[in-house]
Amino acid sequence: MKKLLALLLVGVMTLSAVACGSSDAPAEETKTETKEEAPAETMEETPTETEAASITLWTYPIGKWGDEATVKGLTDAFTAETGITVNVEFLAYADGDDKVNTAIAAGQAPDLIMEGPERLVANWGANGYMVDLSDMLDDTDRQEILSAPLTACTAPGGEVYEYPLVMTAHCMAVNLDAFKEAGADQYLDLETHTWTTENFIKAVEALYAHYNDTVAAVYCAGQGGDQGTRALVNNLYGGSYTDAAHTAYTWNSPENVKALEQLKSMDGIAFDASLAGGDEIAKFYQGILKMAFCWNIAQQLDPNGAGTGAGLTVTGEEIAFMSFPSETGTSQLQGGIWGFGIFDNGDAARIEASKQFIKYMADSAATVDAVKAANYFAVRSAAEGTDLSAIWSDNEIMNEYQVLMPQLGDYYQVTAGWAGQRTAWWTMLQKIGSGMDVTEALVQYEGEANAAAAN
Repeated sequence: MKKLLALLLVGVMTLSAVACGSSDAPAEETKTETKEEAPAETMEETPTETEAASITLWTYPIGKWGDEATVKGLTDAFTAETGITVNVEFLAYADGDDKVNTAIAAGQAPDLIMEGPERLVANWGANGYMVDLSDMLDDTDRQEILSAPLTACTAPGGEVYEYPLVMTAHCMAVNLDAFKEAGADQYLDLETHTWTTENFIKAVEALYAHYNDTVAAVYCAGQGGDQGTRALVNNLYGGSYTDAAHTAYTWNSPENVKALEQLKSMDGIAFDASLAGGDEIAKFYQGILKMAFCWNIAQQLDPNGAGTGAGLTVTGEEIAFMSFPSETGTSQLQGGIWGFGIFDNGDAARIEASKQFIKYMADSAATVDAVKAANYFAVRSAAEGTDLSAIWSDNEIMNEYQVLMPQLGDYYQVTAGWAGQRTAWWTMLQKIGSGMDVTEALVQYEGEANAAAAN
């Protein structure tokens, strides 16, 4: 465990400095007008910090932070400790952003929100709606929290708009029983969970020869799960997605041209405009596809949310998680970071109560339970004297999964125009799948992505 934790600490330090989905669900740019200041008489009636008796939390479905019973247990414990009640609303990625943006526009934003930096920092924070939490971080906190997630939660001006709680690496998965039946398991390194581009190509050839059908899908019905297609394309031959400073999209490179042409040419791999990430997972879980490019530890623990057993398909076949293939076997994986932010609603008492909530969940003995509820990995080594290194010592799958954490790559999801470029990406994959020249498609849609960034 200590060796794996050491790898984790080294690996995540390689993430480039950024202004966190990571969640990779859609994050709409907030364009609502700046809030007007409250009238003087209203400001005079603002309660003191000790008077806030309740606060609101809106949370996206981050592990069991999307489960009402689990969250109630966490918030009840906080209430018992502080006397502050927490009213919770559970958001879905399909329409959660619209609900938040509508609430902001109406001056009714929640006190707290739980998600990733691409929303809290690069969107709502950048547009002036979030409270700077930098005063919550002392020297000890900055030593305990890994630098990469903390940097991702910090705006270019130094404001901390998200207090990070957990992180993970997105990966892919294979139907190990199907691979064995086709003789393709020889191309997997199941100890390191890595493989080379050459062995990936050989495995697809072996699977297609055996099943004579599609074995993997470059899904492109929409942006859902697009972290998988991005990582697949970028890693095959060492391409990039943005520049290091996160100021421009860099899809049109020889490496990405080569990767997309390779994928398009392969029997057994389909560019499927009828599938988004969740659809691909379902087909993989049903045994129809033999690989999934949209995968992470949450899926490994409970494939497709079906509760039928960790690491198993619906028919009981074994699922092995894998890093994305690369020429060297070492890839740059897309990461996810999740934590809490506070909307600036002009109420000092509720802001202070919300900070107490964050401190309780992300920097106290209760952090163990908060992290476990998310089913991800803690972003810090300790919390107010509580060692967090052994959180998953009783979970074989979580411990094994940590082998991927040193491969975490650049958290580029905070690049400007993120929402707009996602549409350009999946539309480009559709066009390539329907016959458009790869280079022509990359030129056109990279241009559209950078136009979105400029706006």
